[in-house]
Amino acid sequence: MKSIKIIFTILPAAALVLGMTMSAMPHIAHADSHAEMSEHGIMNVTKSPTCGCCGAWVALAREEGYVVEVTDTDDVSVAKMNADVPGALWACHTAMIDGYVVEGHVPFAAIAKLLEERPDIAGIAVPGMPGGSPGMGNDPAARYDVIAFGGNAADGEVFYQAGL
Repeated sequence: MKSIKIIFTILPAAALVLGMTMSAMPHIAHADSHAEMSEHGIMNVTKSPTCGCCGAWVALAREEGYVVEVTDTDDVSVAKMNADVPGALWACHTAMIDGYVVEGHVPFAAIAKLLEERPDIAGIAVPGMPGGSPGMGNDPAARYDVIAFGGNAADGEVFYQAGL
């Protein structure tokens, strides 16, 4: 139990430092296509006001062409529960765009794929805070999975693989 407390104490601070450090390098995380993303409407992002990595992800989303509105809250779990994000897929921020949920540090190429293909799913998620993801280091070679959930998505279905 003590190690869990330590993790939940240190992890947010480390994420904040890393996010603030890497926010100066938003150009690295661009999707391959810079199509006008504002046609999909406003991206609503719910995040903690003190989370630097979430702020970095929002800055990158705007740079990608998304119109972003931010709701800062001390309890992001409400947004996750309202969006029916499975607990195992929770990350530090939750976004809504064009009828889909985007949970966590999802790469923008995966969001573009989601909005282009429009699968019968509730949303996509990058659980946790993988190093190298947008807002968490912005390393295009970082490998991690984007998981689909809800609708016709199978449990744990990989929607997109980053870094491949």
